[in-house]
Amino acid sequence: MNICVIGTGYVGLVTGTIFAELGNDVVCVDKIAEKIDNLNNRIMPIFEPGLEELVERNHNEGRLKFSTDLRSAVEAAEIIFICVGTPPRDNGETDLAYVRDAAAEVARYMNGYKIIVNKSTVPVGTGDMVSDIITRECNDGHKFDVVSNPEFLREGQAVYDALNPDRIVIGASHKQVAYRLLELYSSLQAPMIITDVHSAEIIKYASNSFLALKISFINAIANLCEQVGADVEDVANGMGRDQRIGKAFLNSGLGFGGSCFPKDVKSLLYTSSKLGYEFSLLKEVLEINEGRVPRFIGMVQKRFPDMKGRTFAVLGLSFKPNTDDMREAKSVEIIGHLMKMGAHIKAFDPVAMPAAKKMLPGITYSTNAYDACSGADALLLVTEWREFKLLNLEKVKKTMKSAVIFDGRNMYDPERKVRLGFEHYSLGRGKWQRS
Repeated sequence: MNICVIGTGYVGLVTGTIFAELGNDVVCVDKIAEKIDNLNNRIMPIFEPGLEELVERNHNEGRLKFSTDLRSAVEAAEIIFICVGTPPRDNGETDLAYVRDAAAEVARYMNGYKIIVNKSTVPVGTGDMVSDIITRECNDGHKFDVVSNPEFLREGQAVYDALNPDRIVIGASHKQVAYRLLELYSSLQAPMIITDVHSAEIIKYASNSFLALKISFINAIANLCEQVGADVEDVANGMGRDQRIGKAFLNSGLGFGGSCFPKDVKSLLYTSSKLGYEFSLLKEVLEINEGRVPRFIGMVQKRFPDMKGRTFAVLGLSFKPNTDDMREAKSVEIIGHLMKMGAHIKAFDPVAMPAAKKMLPGITYSTNAYDACSGADALLLVTEWREFKLLNLEKVKKTMKSAVIFDGRNMYDPERKVRLGFEHYSLGRGKWQRS
């Protein structure tokens, strides 16, 4: 099939590349000429394991192209995917300006029947909005269908998720257009859910909000565990073995961040309120999450009442491992608190430091984790990169000013760290709060 993908951000670039990998002819379009020039020169705008290799292969073989010429891409395409940004406003509302602009431009360039697919995460009713815009802006009266096809990509595992989806959701007004999308995805042999547009739009928000709820729930349990001297990891393990609950997302620690969970929970909360339903449960999810960093900082401050002049090694800056994404990263909040109290920060992240330097000036960026820990009063584990779990902590201990670990992701085995002579502090593991 001939496909046009509007937007070369995270969703657009992964989506376009995977469709090319499946044998389609894809043109990814973006208004930012520099980004297109970089992609044509194999310079990636994001870090995502395995993506660069797929982009290069499909680009070299002519199935994947990058362009600023939306008109040509729309005219040639059978299916047009809108994959533009949908940033949050301060009140939680999703800003749909880029979606509106994309819909209007598609309408002006249509030269026949097109299927327009909302791939961006958008609130319920956006499909109706796109349909209204195209009807209004398309002067020649060409027929079209608007489909909702939400993405379920995890940053750091997006290529795998795109090629091995656990479900594909297609929201369409009639079966004929849904079957056309089914053809596009057929080689993936994934379960297909065909529904109406409104239901498809809600599925994405409901899914992410429920996962955020699981994280906040286990973090609330972690608070209880600290009070009674229990271990939240044991509690989560016991809960997760119940097949009705499952182990996924029962990971206590600093809470959720990134570009999806905070934004999507707030958007669903805003949409619900606008429609007359006060979704109070989601308010609690957000409140628990917002309390995680202050609780962690309180733990650090209790151990080091006077932070002025102290040096802390912060390991991990991105909001999660295997990505350079700094959006809603807990490191930004943690480092900001510590610096306000007069502390000096030495930080290291395997990938995200170039992005972090734009957001976190005034700290020392280290060449590796060992360098960051050298001379530090304490080690703060913020992002659970695998390489941090494999550190030689005996070597780390020798270079630190004091052997203290604050494990924000419960990645380390506290019993082993105590045996090595560390003071080990973590969230929800009450019996290991002191050496």
